[in-house]
Amino acid sequence: MSLLVALTAYAAIAKCGGAKYMNAIYILWLRQLKRYSRSRARIIGSLGQPLLFFIAFGFGFGPIYSKAGAGNYLEFLGPGVITMAIVFTAMFAGIEVIWDRQFGFLKETLVAPVSRFNIMLGRTIGGATVAVIQGGVVFVLALIIGFRPTNLAYLPFAFIFMFLIATFYTAFGTAIASRLQDMQAFPLIMNFLVMPMVFLSSALFPLAGLPKAIEIISRANPLTYGVDGLRWALDGQSFFSPLIDFSVLSVFTLIVLAIGSYLFSKIEI
Repeated sequence: MSLLVALTAYAAIAKCGGAKYMNAIYILWLRQLKRYSRSRARIIGSLGQPLLFFIAFGFGFGPIYSKAGAGNYLEFLGPGVITMAIVFTAMFAGIEVIWDRQFGFLKETLVAPVSRFNIMLGRTIGGATVAVIQGGVVFVLALIIGFRPTNLAYLPFAFIFMFLIATFYTAFGTAIASRLQDMQAFPLIMNFLVMPMVFLSSALFPLAGLPKAIEIISRANPLTYGVDGLRWALDGQSFFSPLIDFSVLSVFTLIVLAIGSYLFSKIEI
């Protein structure tokens, strides 16, 4: 109810010309951050999968990768694992829509005198921010394990790509959740759609030398451009140019935001 009161107050202030002091998008963004910061188990537990990939793949396949003359596999793998952490954290924001619907919180939000686009945007930006923070935590974990960025001056570009990836998948998860009622179905659909996108995005293997069919699928995968752009920013390697990575990922993000906003506007309680 506190959020409903806050949103109602926001609408009243907006009519008086003081909307700049209180914004529904900011309130929903802040809620996402508070939920994340108060769940230490979620923060620590979400490090298990990246740690497994770093140890099993980084040190397991590292010698094979080096013997093939391809360089340091851990340096190649780092951006991919960071991307995976962002993707799964961002998609988790989608299941929160179903959770809020079942416990009545979403109904209180939707009846507030605020546009559903602002509500969806606030949730999306909040979920994306949480995903970027989680990506930053995994980045620190990668540094501890042995990953080293080639140029620290490119770190701001890395966070730009991280935010685009996070925004895309938060909106993607919200769009899926807007059409679902069953909370148990969401993880199944998420794995069915997201896992192929992750494994066919060059997160774990380079695009060069792939069979033609796999290369075509990878080129059509939005996450491929996110991983490639992040790898360029952190490791100096890229299959496409950074401009192509940024442009393609931005276009896909805008499209998914538009679709997610439309589906969220049609949600029924």
